[in-house]
Amino acid sequence: MKVPFGTITIDQKAKDLVNEALNTGRVSNGKFVRQFEERFAKLVNAKEAIAVSSGTDADVLALAVLYDLGAKRGDEVIVPSLSFVATGNAVLHAGFKPVFVDVELETLNIDSAKIEAAITPQTRAIMPVHLMGKPAKMDVIMQIAKKHNLVVVEDAAEAHGAMYKGKNVGEWGDMAAYSVYLAHIITTVEGGVVTTNREDFAEILRSLRCHGRACKCKVCVVNTSNSYCAKRFAQGKDIRFIFERVGYSSKMNELEAAVGLSSLDMYQQIIDKRHHNLITMIDRLKEFDQYLMTIHEEKDERIGPHAFPMIVKKGAPFTRDELVDFLDKHEIDTRDLFSSMPTQCPGFDYLGHQLGDFPNAEYAGNNGLHIGVHQDIHQEHIDYVMATIRDFIKSKVR
Repeated sequence: MKVPFGTITIDQKAKDLVNEALNTGRVSNGKFVRQFEERFAKLVNAKEAIAVSSGTDADVLALAVLYDLGAKRGDEVIVPSLSFVATGNAVLHAGFKPVFVDVELETLNIDSAKIEAAITPQTRAIMPVHLMGKPAKMDVIMQIAKKHNLVVVEDAAEAHGAMYKGKNVGEWGDMAAYSVYLAHIITTVEGGVVTTNREDFAEILRSLRCHGRACKCKVCVVNTSNSYCAKRFAQGKDIRFIFERVGYSSKMNELEAAVGLSSLDMYQQIIDKRHHNLITMIDRLKEFDQYLMTIHEEKDERIGPHAFPMIVKKGAPFTRDELVDFLDKHEIDTRDLFSSMPTQCPGFDYLGHQLGDFPNAEYAGNNGLHIGVHQDIHQEHIDYVMATIRDFIKSKVR
């Protein structure tokens, strides 16, 4: 039996919308992108949603808003040491210095008790990551941010549908960055979204995604209806060629948004199935509690069901890589549980961190893996995964 890590569901509506865009010739940022933004914002209870080309760009652009608030290049952004490398890369691409904080092994999220010690006069923001869809402790993080006058950008790339203490993930911070990559619950194949309740931030973000242009209306009449724009020459020069800030080329296109609109139609069905799969796997893994650990859903939260993480415990008679190899031989697709960015990703060596500086992130990086919980996984797949793990452990325990 094959158990793939990810899947994508593309229905007839998506195909029809893609063909409509192709037939009209409007394939760049247009009416479908705007419809996707409106529906995404409503779903996550945000006033504004700005669609961009990737989840990484969503992080980058959200952080780049800090320059309009007075930040300088080289200022600092606090991030967890364990995440997909895009989190740390985004800080650098935005022109800031990542300041890493170790994670809690039980939650895989930033250890909020260690954040304040990392704050310096150059700190401008905190970017917590809701890893694997498990919500970070946003109430504590927001208290720290308020005390030190810091912006909070939630990296919610994997956390569609996650909730913490009665609020959606993404509602806590000043902005939230989502990925809508093909393996995620909501997908545009490639893409990202930044959400915010601040209209001024939304305007800046629309400028940033298109080279820093002064052209940043919420609804572009030219792109959505091919109508005359009264603002175009209001400043005496074509507003599309007035650049107010250093920007990026990060627009979502109409074909991607078409897939996204269809994905939103299927959202509840998909997330319910994925959440059921995740909770079932968490419960079933208790059989192997002596050797493997995972995250748990607490009473005051709902995990956004991105994937199912497992970490090999200390003292187990096998390694993560041995388990991964066995699963792979039995056609169960896996991914490593990321890495400690500052000490296990060579690109960050220049920051001068040493192995041992982030022990929990490093342990997860060496001993963690994750497998899919997507909508094409059914009970027989879960049974097969657990039976395969059982067979592996029996082969190692004598």
